[in-house]
Amino acid sequence: MFLSTQNASFQISGGEASTVDGYLQKAIDLGTDFGARIVGAILLWIVGRFLIGMAQRLVSASMGRQKVDPTLIRYFSSTVGILLNIVLVIAVLGVFGVETTTFAGLLAAAGVAIGMAWSGLLSNFAAGVFMIVLRPFKVGDFVTVGGITGTVEEIGLFVTTIHTMDNVRTFVGNNKIFSDTIQNFTANPHRRVDLVCQLGHGVDVEDAMRRLRERVAKIPNVPANPAPEVNLLTFTLAGPVVAVRPYTHNDHYWQVYFDTNLAIVEVGGQAGFPIPNQHYHVTGLKP
Repeated sequence: MFLSTQNASFQISGGEASTVDGYLQKAIDLGTDFGARIVGAILLWIVGRFLIGMAQRLVSASMGRQKVDPTLIRYFSSTVGILLNIVLVIAVLGVFGVETTTFAGLLAAAGVAIGMAWSGLLSNFAAGVFMIVLRPFKVGDFVTVGGITGTVEEIGLFVTTIHTMDNVRTFVGNNKIFSDTIQNFTANPHRRVDLVCQLGHGVDVEDAMRRLRERVAKIPNVPANPAPEVNLLTFTLAGPVVAVRPYTHNDHYWQVYFDTNLAIVEVGGQAGFPIPNQHYHVTGLKP
């Protein structure tokens, strides 16, 4: 009786041990399979990112050899990178057993929701496409867009990157640019510098304008054609006002601007022009 009880007890313990071993083996198999999937996904991501970068470089190099505009090169390179990254994400999810059709449905539903929530972002994208087609400016141009003045560094899918004159990197939404006034200072070969010279009463205006023309023409980076414009502009209580307008390339605008101001001061000092003062004629009331 005692022996049979011991045998029964041994058989039960052995069954429990067998069940635990089975669960443990399943856990090990699942962990091994999941770990292999994770390692495979990581390797796929690393290799995929490397290949995407290589593809973008190849596209840029190929378009560069064909002397395509840098704006188009960056735009198409960014587009290729985004599309390939989407394909890579789908491939990584496939490693974990996510069906492509299911993911495509989720992506479409998410696209609709994102499109409704981010209509402004999509409008920036559409504006970017139109800017690439119409090309009101390109990379390297000095512009005023969306209230920002500076040099265009990059025209992206959604925003345009601009370096302002005080060296601040600024991002402007493409839709704001395309729906607002665009000023491209680099498009034309010359840009006019607009300054004025206030003359005092009694100054010979013709002589002053002649002196200013001769002096402004000697400023570096001021071309002979078109020649600097020096003309009588208006009159104030202080005396005649002369417009001084030299032309120059946009790259030298501020150098010519400051040199012209200095030239006005030098001409006035050398000619001994009096300091302009406002003159009033006051008539007393008779008793």
